[in-house]
Amino acid sequence: MVLTSMLTALLLAGLHQTPLTGFRFEGRSADVHALEAGASFRATYHPSEWPNVLLSPSVPWDWSQDRALSFQVHNPGVEPFSLGIRMDDDPAADGWQHCRSGTLTVAPGATRQCFFVFAPDPMSLGMRGLPPIPGGDNVASAGGGDFKPGHVVALQFFTHSPSHDVSLEVSHISVMAGGATFDGIVDRFGQFARADWPGKVHSDADLTARRAAEQAALTAQPVLPGRDKFGGDANGPKLEATGYFRTQLVAGAWWLVDPDGHRFISMGIDCVNDDESTFITGRSQMFAGLPAAGTPEAQFIRQISFVHDGPVKSGDAINFYGLNLFRKFGSEWQGRWEDTSLRRLQSWGFNTIGNWSDPFVLHNGRVPYVATAGIEGDHARLSSGSDYWSQMHDPFDPQFPKDVASSLIQTVATVKGDPWCLGYFVDNELSWAGDGDDGRYGLAIGALTAKRGSPGKAAFLRQLEAKYNSIQQLNDAWNTKFASWDVLEDRVQMGKSFTATEREDCSTFVHALALKYFKTIRDELKRQDPNHLYLGCRFAWFGPEAEKAAAEVCDVVSYNIYAPKVDPEKWSYLSSLGKPCIIGEFHFGALDRGMFHPGLVSTPTQEARAKMYVDYLTSVLKNPALVGCHWFQYVDEPLTGRYYDGENYNIGFVSVTDTPYPEMVRAAKEVQDNAYKIRGN
Repeated sequence: MVLTSMLTALLLAGLHQTPLTGFRFEGRSADVHALEAGASFRATYHPSEWPNVLLSPSVPWDWSQDRALSFQVHNPGVEPFSLGIRMDDDPAADGWQHCRSGTLTVAPGATRQCFFVFAPDPMSLGMRGLPPIPGGDNVASAGGGDFKPGHVVALQFFTHSPSHDVSLEVSHISVMAGGATFDGIVDRFGQFARADWPGKVHSDADLTARRAAEQAALTAQPVLPGRDKFGGDANGPKLEATGYFRTQLVAGAWWLVDPDGHRFISMGIDCVNDDESTFITGRSQMFAGLPAAGTPEAQFIRQISFVHDGPVKSGDAINFYGLNLFRKFGSEWQGRWEDTSLRRLQSWGFNTIGNWSDPFVLHNGRVPYVATAGIEGDHARLSSGSDYWSQMHDPFDPQFPKDVASSLIQTVATVKGDPWCLGYFVDNELSWAGDGDDGRYGLAIGALTAKRGSPGKAAFLRQLEAKYNSIQQLNDAWNTKFASWDVLEDRVQMGKSFTATEREDCSTFVHALALKYFKTIRDELKRQDPNHLYLGCRFAWFGPEAEKAAAEVCDVVSYNIYAPKVDPEKWSYLSSLGKPCIIGEFHFGALDRGMFHPGLVSTPTQEARAKMYVDYLTSVLKNPALVGCHWFQYVDEPLTGRYYDGENYNIGFVSVTDTPYPEMVRAAKEVQDNAYKIRGN
């Protein structure tokens, strides 16, 4: 980002660094060696769930007057290193509560200066990321509950599940003090007001000029060569055409087959929408040049009331993206945006509109799409102990199949009979499992610790009673002391260590629950719509039991995989599932174009982001089990956070001003033009 002197003066006045002192290093599933340069270390992380280097102060650090953590990092390896940073204010911290955590991707061979801004709490301002500190890579931050920087008891540098030993050097760790002001940080176009960069919009005339230039470019290259009308491989072998999308294993690799019988790899974008709203109420001082009441532009300010993870929130919110589309296309902006978006997808080599997209762009007869459904209702739930979005459905509840039927009706009615629909994603990132034994078998533990009358608990107890002739046999196998089967009907406390037999029994139950869940949905979905594919539930947290059940039942097994690429060592096992797999979400972002947060996978620049896109898609194409991947999402999230959860990630193919990122477009065209050749080889 090209930062102005004003940004340095107003945001970073008086900023200074204090080296970290008074602590000890500890490697956990990691070998750590202190370096001479102050708070510095070299570490080798071993394959495990969360290998980390822990810095423990002899007396809790007081960072109440500080704003950020500063450090240098060097990746000596030949692959990107996914680095996590976590600070705790209490020994009871669990990775979310009492924590601030962040992620950073370090390119192979790179040495980077990094900043982790932890104060003020971004969520207290309604957004996930704050304006970045210039001069280095800014770490994407997250956290939950209260965090007290005046009582920091631990600092971790970690990574997640490396498939082999990986090394990293971290040096010159310090804390940075300095104030910040947020008045007027958003200009009239929804952009960062205190920086400039290539492609920034400065006037309405910029928007109209770009509209004309892009329309000419789209006319010159309306679609990549070698594609049939669905975006399939027109030059490849002709397979059986059924009039709908289906799957087929060809020469050891899975493919989707489009309605005309051509091989098809689904290359998609999620959230093709025209509304990305952010709250004004409570922080109007952040915005310069809001539309005046009574003007045509004021239609993009609306009152919003919603419930999300707490009490009702309400206030005025502005949709800067829609406002800029109005400025760009005029009063007929919505139809023109829809047409332009479809033309872009075809020209850029995308052949699927992914999850969560606007109904206006579906059923378009030009670009295939997926259907999105979720199971709602008042059936019972079970805790997995790791319930990020919500507790897990209890498919043993007799109410569950009724709720499945009613939840699918409306979506099926809009899709049934349409050959342009690939199939249905049903649910998203469910709470299948967490970390370690407690996590893998969390649903079994949740069933046993549920209250009397829980359908899931009753199913687990039936399984155990069928295996063990007496409660004593169960106690002997589990090393427990339950007085009777009836005692298990009530809430029980489970120990923290598992016998081998207990693991086996818990695994059997989790698989049975998953099988019941997937079969119930599959059977109802095929009853209502027998022609479209069941694409699964988009795994984020899961264990092998749920994967196995999904592969037994679903037409396609789906995952959301946020990483620099699909690591062939880690994901080669997908071929053993015996079903094609698809990625429903991935992304990466950078902070060199005025945004405050890079999303779940960070890169230093837009050029690096584009290269990572090529690497990621290539890794998908080279995995014979994967039949596609969908980028999350079409447009950047609002600079000051989407209204319901504060996400403000640079994850779009287009910016808030509807300006495509040229690096990303070039990368998409390059790799997607060669996609069928790469896959065929």
